[in-house]
Amino acid sequence: MLECVIVGGGIHGTYCCQRLLEETDLEHDNLLIVDPHDRLLESFRQKARACEMDELRSTFVHHVGTEPFGLESFAEGRDRTDELRPTPGYPRRPTLSLFLDYAEYVIDRANLENLHRRATVESIRRSADGTDSLVLETSESRIQTQTCVLAIGHGGRYRTPPWAAGIDSITHVWDGFDPETPADDTVVVGGGVTAAQLATCLAERDREPVTLCARRDLEAATTEADPRWINWNHIDRHLHRHPPGSRERYETVREARNDATVPPTLLERLETTVDDGSLSIRYGDVRSAREVDDRVRLLLEDGGCLSAARVVLATGFAPVFGHPFVDRVATELGLERGYRGMPVLDDETLAWSRTDGRGSSVFVTGALATGSVGPLAGNIAGARRGADRLTTGIAARERPPLSAD
Repeated sequence: MLECVIVGGGIHGTYCCQRLLEETDLEHDNLLIVDPHDRLLESFRQKARACEMDELRSTFVHHVGTEPFGLESFAEGRDRTDELRPTPGYPRRPTLSLFLDYAEYVIDRANLENLHRRATVESIRRSADGTDSLVLETSESRIQTQTCVLAIGHGGRYRTPPWAAGIDSITHVWDGFDPETPADDTVVVGGGVTAAQLATCLAERDREPVTLCARRDLEAATTEADPRWINWNHIDRHLHRHPPGSRERYETVREARNDATVPPTLLERLETTVDDGSLSIRYGDVRSAREVDDRVRLLLEDGGCLSAARVVLATGFAPVFGHPFVDRVATELGLERGYRGMPVLDDETLAWSRTDGRGSSVFVTGALATGSVGPLAGNIAGARRGADRLTTGIAARERPPLSAD
């Protein structure tokens, strides 16, 4: 039996694994990362390629290593400091290439790929042996463990507007879109950083007309939320004062998020591309879509229309709280849920509370932990904050209670 299994090999799962190895008694032979991809962080790589990301929105201290200035030192030691891009009023940001190269360095140094089991976790149940351990049924085998960390990100579910259903020429940027495939022209639907990044890169290639269709004027924001949300004192004061799993927590996070915004440096680049004539922007909600003569025709709410050979959605993620896998796990294990399915967590450990009040062996990080970690929970910075708490919780479970003697 293993001591801990991490479900998900993305940024949160990879970072959490290191913290558990460094700060608890867990060793390599009793810890496992289960993820279906061929290597750790592969899902992140695929998303970055699809939207043609070339630099991160996060600063250089946010990465998958446990040393805050590790990426900066990595860049300095390899004469790559030019890949730390300036951000007015904020620390520098790494290029995607530098970020991923450092991630590979961290993974190799900690020998994390040897902990990677390539499989999909299909269900989690309690063991019938009376030990309160967990049994993970995967696509490859059955795994028994004392504790489990859910680090599933958004679970591979993306927000698709109803009007896009059933049209083959409409695809989500993170659901099989290949930017290298040429098209006569393209409409990118969305108003956030991914939409702006993709539309700009496609247009800069100067091989196809591109239109960005956004619901409203593009809004600039350097970060996804006020940087004070990285600080636990700020989180405790403004989020934890509300009951766990409550609507108040949900609304606090929603209001704090700078969703559908574009970093100023990218917005300037986009506006330059528009001025050059290779990109156009159309504002308005899409009412309906249909295929006409191998083209997609979008009818807008204002009565206007757009037509293109293909339409790419950059409309974000579907809420992870309602993910079918999350539903199955919560139902099977009797885990408590709050407003809109938000997991009810212990704020000090990120353990998912049980409805029967007993101690839980399921911990969460990433987007599932938003109700306790705050608006940056799903970001790279949130991986560090989540690990701050769940490593403490898992370490406490490892230690047997002190004898009364």
